[in-house]
Amino acid sequence: MDRAAYDRMRALQASHWWFEGRRRILSRLIGRLDLPRPARILEAGCGPGGNIGMLQCFGDVVALEPDAASRAYAAEMTGARIEAGALPGELPFAPESFDLVVAFDVIEHVDDDKGAVAALSRLLKRGGHLAATVPGQPWMWSRHDELHHHRRRYRMAPFRRLFQEAGLSVEKASYFNTFLFPLIAAVRAAKIAVGSKSADDEAMPPAAMNSALTNLFAAEGAWLSHADLPVGVSIVVIARRP
Repeated sequence: MDRAAYDRMRALQASHWWFEGRRRILSRLIGRLDLPRPARILEAGCGPGGNIGMLQCFGDVVALEPDAASRAYAAEMTGARIEAGALPGELPFAPESFDLVVAFDVIEHVDDDKGAVAALSRLLKRGGHLAATVPGQPWMWSRHDELHHHRRRYRMAPFRRLFQEAGLSVEKASYFNTFLFPLIAAVRAAKIAVGSKSADDEAMPPAAMNSALTNLFAAEGAWLSHADLPVGVSIVVIARRP
């Protein structure tokens, strides 16, 4: 990503509705996994470290991040060990080291997404889990994706297939950010129709609106704990190494 994108993430990750709502959803899904306590956890592509505190509730966390400034910030903020490296080939960890590996909105940045999922799967212990999120709906491609150096947005079937081809058993495959999907889709469609290059998706809303959006987005966690959602802005897949 551009330096400016990392800096925006650092400024927003603690309280912006999208980051906080996603953390609540993912925390709920991870809490349902059969993990040892404490688990050994890797976050691949941790950025400035906004998810590490949540993951530390489940075990001992180390992280991987290619951006030096973000590594330093995340390490100082969380106390976690943050290693340099990038997917799929530069992974400074031994095979079968982790009970849980996560990649939250990371795989869409990688040219070789198949290789990236395969590389992460090799880091799992037997019975370990790989959890990943990516942006969905290719038609929603926007200036936001370009600024974040996304290579693609995903449909469900091709993304799920990456895990199956890596030899993993898919336990959860769902869209999310569903409750807000009609509003977000309408805004994206309007921008596409007029050829807008605006990238204001990440602006921090007023406090009351931000709180309402956070709670509405996070409420999907209760549904996702028991069922899948058929459409949404994002995709989550959780798979297990046999």
